[in-house]
Amino acid sequence: MSRHPGQRQSPQRAAQKEQPKTAQVPRRKGAQQHTTKPQGQWRAWLRHHRAMCLDSARRLVHQPVGSVLTMLAIAIALVLPSALWLTLDSAKLVDAELDASATLTAYLDHSVSDAEAGRIQEALSAQPEVSSTHLITADKGMEEFQQALGLDDVLDRLDGNPLPAAVVIAPKQPDPDEMEALAERLRDMSGIEEVRLDLAWIERLRQLSELGRRVTLALAVLFGLGVLLVVGNTIRLAVENRRKEIEVVTLIGATHAFVRRPFLYSGVWYGLGGGLLAWGLLTLGSGWLAAPVAALAKSYGAHYTLPSLGVWGSITLLVCSTLLGWLGAWIAVSRHLAGIRPR
Repeated sequence: MSRHPGQRQSPQRAAQKEQPKTAQVPRRKGAQQHTTKPQGQWRAWLRHHRAMCLDSARRLVHQPVGSVLTMLAIAIALVLPSALWLTLDSAKLVDAELDASATLTAYLDHSVSDAEAGRIQEALSAQPEVSSTHLITADKGMEEFQQALGLDDVLDRLDGNPLPAAVVIAPKQPDPDEMEALAERLRDMSGIEEVRLDLAWIERLRQLSELGRRVTLALAVLFGLGVLLVVGNTIRLAVENRRKEIEVVTLIGATHAFVRRPFLYSGVWYGLGGGLLAWGLLTLGSGWLAAPVAALAKSYGAHYTLPSLGVWGSITLLVCSTLLGWLGAWIAVSRHLAGIRPR
């Protein structure tokens, strides 16, 4: 609608026209939170682990005397159960030989001829519980007896051969109860005068072996606790020496996992070093005792060599020592971090 030239504007509209126009200022954005990709977080985590691993190793190198003494204490605590474990491992071979030597001896009547003895051997071999048989005739038994005692002149003066034929029986299962039942059945067979079965000494040796296993397990647990105490006390002193540093990093927001990490790597280094020293002591001790043990076994007409750790035994020893060092450090740090409060 057109306005007449003489018409006056309202005061409010005139005031709005007289006000100066202000330039529009662009709105500024506030601070944005920076988010890290999972791949970057993983790389940062790995970098921190690598840095803490190297830093803990440098701290041990800068204190060589204390570090070596701690590792030596761990090694001594690991040597004894490891040596007993090797002894029991060699005892397993003895058990296998004992199982192979667990036999029955069936003595035949003096009136049984060699042909009849062969038929009795075939009948014994047909038994389901029998693994193998070996026939020793009377003449062969006398020959072996003369060679063992060296009494050829004395035995030649005898009117006849007093030794009976015998069949040595190897059972399939060297179980004492099954062997006793087999012996009772063989005594009822015709042509067999007596059956000898002696397993008492084998049972005694097996009981001693079981006792040795339990003693070794108990000593391994006790010395494992000793390793935890040694590592824990060492880490406790390290935590106290860095108490101010821990309070500062805790004050700025460091988590317990962040603070615990360098001490855990120190425990790993202590355990690994102790395991290497224990491996070296066991190797040197085995080499030092090998010649006397071989000479002693040779004097008894046997061949025996001291057992060694081997590849898997060495790996087991190092893994166990490293885990013990890590566990001792974790227990010590967790216990003392609970009492540290930033001020």
